[in-house]
Amino acid sequence: MDKGLSLQDVTITKGGAPLLSVSHDIASGEVLTVMGPSGVGKSTLLAFVTGTLAADFTATGRVLLDGHDITDAARHQRRVGILFQDDLLFPHLSVGANLAFGLLAGGTAAARQDKVEEALREVGLEGFADRDPATLSGGQKARIALMRMLLSEPCALLLDEPFSRLDATLRAQVREMVFDRAKARGLPVLMVTHDADDARAAGGVIIELR
Repeated sequence: MDKGLSLQDVTITKGGAPLLSVSHDIASGEVLTVMGPSGVGKSTLLAFVTGTLAADFTATGRVLLDGHDITDAARHQRRVGILFQDDLLFPHLSVGANLAFGLLAGGTAAARQDKVEEALREVGLEGFADRDPATLSGGQKARIALMRMLLSEPCALLLDEPFSRLDATLRAQVREMVFDRAKARGLPVLMVTHDADDARAAGGVIIELR
């Protein structure tokens, strides 16, 4: 598979005991959902893909992104974006500075500012660049976190229960926004969740861990 994210015979163990095994190709713009209760290794799978697997876990298998083997690549070279339960915005930076943090190095200050303003417009938050993140609602924080991650121009998107802290109405809105943006950019998406509604909304293949 030249385009997309490929998990090839990935097996993760802890203390010699098998935790999970996954083998699946995720095409550009598609979503693979890995479901299961807490403790079955969902987030551990994402850590393996991002290169942040804790030392007490052992993993075998390969991860390919757009045809390139990234299994042993340095974390910053993987071009994989991730969204967590918490928005993780930097409290000491303005909304605009948070977004600028996601931009790849290079370009003029004016060009970077234009990209920040364009990102704010895309999610309906024009004029928010100078705002303190603490003044934002949960849904606004989620939108800024998403756009900051997308400004880093990832080639794949990982979702670690990113909607679980939102109320039902907001959850549906943010979920739709995330999947729409990922599809528009042709990003393969790997989502882990314990929520059946999230899995159904993703519209892709669901793997259940027990």
